[in-house]
Amino acid sequence: MIEIIGLTKKYGSFYALQDLNLTIEEGVVFGFVGANGAGKSTTFSILSTLLQPTAGDAFINGVSITKNPQEIRSRIGYMPDFFGVYDQLKAEEYLDFYGASYGIKSDERKALIPKLLSLVNLEDKRYEYVDHLSRGMKQRLCLARSLIHDPEILILDEPASGLDPRARVEMRDILKQLKSMGKTILISSHILPELAEMCDNIGVIDSGKLIAHGSVHEIQAQLQQDKILHVRAAIETAELVRFFEGDPFVSGITIDEGSGSISFHYRGDDLQQAELLKQVSAVLPILSFHPEETDLEDVFMAITKGVASK
Repeated sequence: MIEIIGLTKKYGSFYALQDLNLTIEEGVVFGFVGANGAGKSTTFSILSTLLQPTAGDAFINGVSITKNPQEIRSRIGYMPDFFGVYDQLKAEEYLDFYGASYGIKSDERKALIPKLLSLVNLEDKRYEYVDHLSRGMKQRLCLARSLIHDPEILILDEPASGLDPRARVEMRDILKQLKSMGKTILISSHILPELAEMCDNIGVIDSGKLIAHGSVHEIQAQLQQDKILHVRAAIETAELVRFFEGDPFVSGITIDEGSGSISFHYRGDDLQQAELLKQVSAVLPILSFHPEETDLEDVFMAITKGVASK
């Protein structure tokens, strides 16, 4: 389990991270959503013991990152947003170098490296020089490097950054496999729909502050106070409008003549929405009645816009 308590990083009067408090349970995939400069990389650098916080602390299974950084490093696998590779080494040699750096014995490395290359779908690139690999292959090789010492926790900063669609799918599938192995994974990205697919929970970070966190469904629910409903019926749209315009929870009715439907903002809760559907279905021939789908992009923009306007 990861416990983050009051984590703060300040440069002069500028807060790169401000009073971050968060608990991440063991075995989950937690995604940090935020624009460039929001504080994601600062958080990950502190958790990886590469950067000292100005205030606060974090604990990985009870071990403090500030008081016991060496022990923390043995428990985590860190993949930065800018991956460093040694171009004159072959993929196998690259992993062997890092395995030796972690004190893994030679015979153990010989058995481990083929397994890691297989895990990240690079077994056929074992003897390729690193500088001959594509960007997506280098990303996966760096992921294998972060797994060389079998860490409990993976901290992956923008692992899909700059990858083409196929490479992103490959990376996503590998992360799903790692989750099934019981790894706790922290991942940051601004490719928001992909986080929705991969993560159990997400945190929205903006201007150094964690402004929302929870499951994707919970964060989407924060926007449901003013949802948009679409209604279509086998009657003239004008008659449909007349039914809804007197409802105190309805505002901003618009007509789509092309589809013969109307849409409007609705401020009622789920039970009130169900009652509204029941009432209109009793008197009008309703063909469809549904809320507008809200994806993670909408969630992020709405939440951060709310923060910016305060």
